[in-house]
Amino acid sequence: MTRLLASVRSLTEARLALACGADVVDLKDPEAGMLGALPLATVARAVKMVDRRCTVSATLGNLPMQPQILRDAAARMAATGVDFIKVGFFDADKNCIAALAGNTRLIAVLFADRSCDFGLLADLAKAGFAGAMLDTANKVNGGLRGQMAAAALREFVQRAQALGLMAGLAGSLQLDDVPYLIELGPDYLGFRGALCAGNQRNQSLDSSRLSAMRNAISCRAKDPNTVIAR
Repeated sequence: MTRLLASVRSLTEARLALACGADVVDLKDPEAGMLGALPLATVARAVKMVDRRCTVSATLGNLPMQPQILRDAAARMAATGVDFIKVGFFDADKNCIAALAGNTRLIAVLFADRSCDFGLLADLAKAGFAGAMLDTANKVNGGLRGQMAAAALREFVQRAQALGLMAGLAGSLQLDDVPYLIELGPDYLGFRGALCAGNQRNQSLDSSRLSAMRNAISCRAKDPNTVIAR
């Protein structure tokens, strides 16, 4: 069943996402770039606050593709107790994948609007990654479905899952995207802007938007013929 990932930037937003039924509370700083990281102390406090009532993930930051830097940052983030760590792969660097091998909490983030090599999925699985996610790097040029054809999105999901990886889809997704993307069978869909006041990712989370997204994903998972009301 497809799960709802809600990106949050504070403990207050984490509490709201949890209360509104998010399956994954994803800690990130939207004002610090596409994968901006929150302070480690904030991540650790969020993990303690959630107390295993849902999954907690956190972005590692917009780090250079240098093996030692990524390995050290991942180790520090893992020490917070977070369930999963999202690592951006801004190019197809297999040396970085090898450097992170053995850390089973990692989710590799690939970017549909950049050079995106699905061949990396096999390397990620071999290195012991938990999953892979398709996102968009540029948040003003349209969402994921405008950057990659449905057939390619389906291929990503199927190839990842066949290799034993969780498959996630994100990238300026909106409520209207839910029925199309759930049909592809991803393990989770990730949202930020669509859950915020004014549909702006730098604004605060809005409980009504969160609840509407929770309902849309739950209904579509149970009945593919459900019509989503706006």
